[in-house]
Amino acid sequence: MSVSARTVGIAPECLRVFTDYDADFELEADAVVVGSGPCGAVVAHSLAEAGHSVVLLEEGPPFTPRDFEFEGSLSMARTLREGGLRSTSGTILPTMQAIALGGGSLVNSAICVRPPEFVFEEWSNRFDLEHTTRESLDPHFDAVADFLGIAPTPDDVQGRRNLLMKEGCDALGYSSEPIARNVRGCRGSGECFTGCRARAKQSMDISYIPEAMRHGAKVLTSVQVQGVLSDGRRATGIEGQVVEPFTGATSHRFRVKGKVVVLAAGCMATPILLQRSDDMANKSGQVGNNLQFHPGVAIAGIFPDIVNPQFGATQGYQSLEFLKDGFKLESLWAPPAVAAVRMPGFGKALLERFADLPYLANWDAIGSTHRSVGTVRPRRRGLDPNLHWNLHPEDVKILTHALWVIAEILFAAGARKIIPGVIGLPAEMYSLDEARVFQSHPIRARDLVSAGNHAFCTTRMHGDASMGVVNEFGRCHDFDNLYITDTGIFPRCPSVNPMFTGMALAHRASQQIIDAL
Repeated sequence: MSVSARTVGIAPECLRVFTDYDADFELEADAVVVGSGPCGAVVAHSLAEAGHSVVLLEEGPPFTPRDFEFEGSLSMARTLREGGLRSTSGTILPTMQAIALGGGSLVNSAICVRPPEFVFEEWSNRFDLEHTTRESLDPHFDAVADFLGIAPTPDDVQGRRNLLMKEGCDALGYSSEPIARNVRGCRGSGECFTGCRARAKQSMDISYIPEAMRHGAKVLTSVQVQGVLSDGRRATGIEGQVVEPFTGATSHRFRVKGKVVVLAAGCMATPILLQRSDDMANKSGQVGNNLQFHPGVAIAGIFPDIVNPQFGATQGYQSLEFLKDGFKLESLWAPPAVAAVRMPGFGKALLERFADLPYLANWDAIGSTHRSVGTVRPRRRGLDPNLHWNLHPEDVKILTHALWVIAEILFAAGARKIIPGVIGLPAEMYSLDEARVFQSHPIRARDLVSAGNHAFCTTRMHGDASMGVVNEFGRCHDFDNLYITDTGIFPRCPSVNPMFTGMALAHRASQQIIDAL
């Protein structure tokens, strides 16, 4: 990989890559930000724009279009932690977390949805969050939307796969709408998961982070933060080691001191970092607890006419009709190697099913499974987490209901058969009457083919310091200058895709940090 500061259009003194480190080093700044994903990038940009010196640290490397691998399994191995094979114990749930400059924004679908007001009402009432209302957060959502150009996906890049979802919802009287995304000039190439080669997706590595560097922020990639330094109630900096991309080989040690330390490493990495730092910021005992996901389930529909699902926005249409029932519906595309996981059969039978790919539309639901919680704990060695999580039987009912609704919409849109991908059910169903088995068959958690890439709540915010890790502005209850700004601070599932909410909360936290510096 031959990425350098110049290949991403930034002055070399602002961005360091693995080959730039030739000795141990120490730096100092007003603010140290750990994690370059959506939340960390917003904080780094806001503080740098306000005139503060900022060091932003990222364990992964920067990627440019020539580094992207269009083949799904190769891309996952390069851009995701644990080669894309991370999963929970208990209920087995694969969860893909990025390791790259820009974090998950490099490989997600660019979905930006504001949670409805009832979500924030629940947060406020259950977790003593006086200022966390939809009305109070809207200015922060607006600021992020303006910066990234967030807008509904236009019809000319939807493709047939996405618009079929609208047709099915219309036929049943369900509400649906184009998904708002952080893109500029999308071509509908369906390559969001493997990296946008057109650079239309406004991932953090081409949006917030370059702007932060233009305001003087220093960005260090290929650096693994291994501990937070502290003195009494103050965090004094971080320390760690340089790591080689893809191999994980370590080299030089480093330390970065700061007046403020901001952890935005993600809801799995941040609690591990705190636990490895003498269990800091954990008087409440909540660090690493309350792990929640949006487990996703999907059904593939096979249509009589060619759909060409590879063309069109990766996820361009959604329905919020069932949010209060516990799930959100979305259109979906994934590379064939990833889609094959859901295809029944082996060998020749699987190959024959691949002949249906040109006629396929795959739609999914993400569930707000509030009863299903887990933990994040450190492994004996290293910084990868030990994740334990169980899908509650009542939440299985939510996902089963979602599957029935997807089947209903697919047949309403004209599908000639569906592939439900549920153990114990027929591999294919040819009518809505056949699909009614979703309403009668006792489906268990282990019968579902699911994944959970939206994760939150492991360092949750709470107005009561004995019940949460941070206050509603992201400051740790136990420290005067230690902030957490990733989705770990969510007190509960947000009902919709979490990136936009995380960025809005990070933008709000930035204002508090600026006032404190």
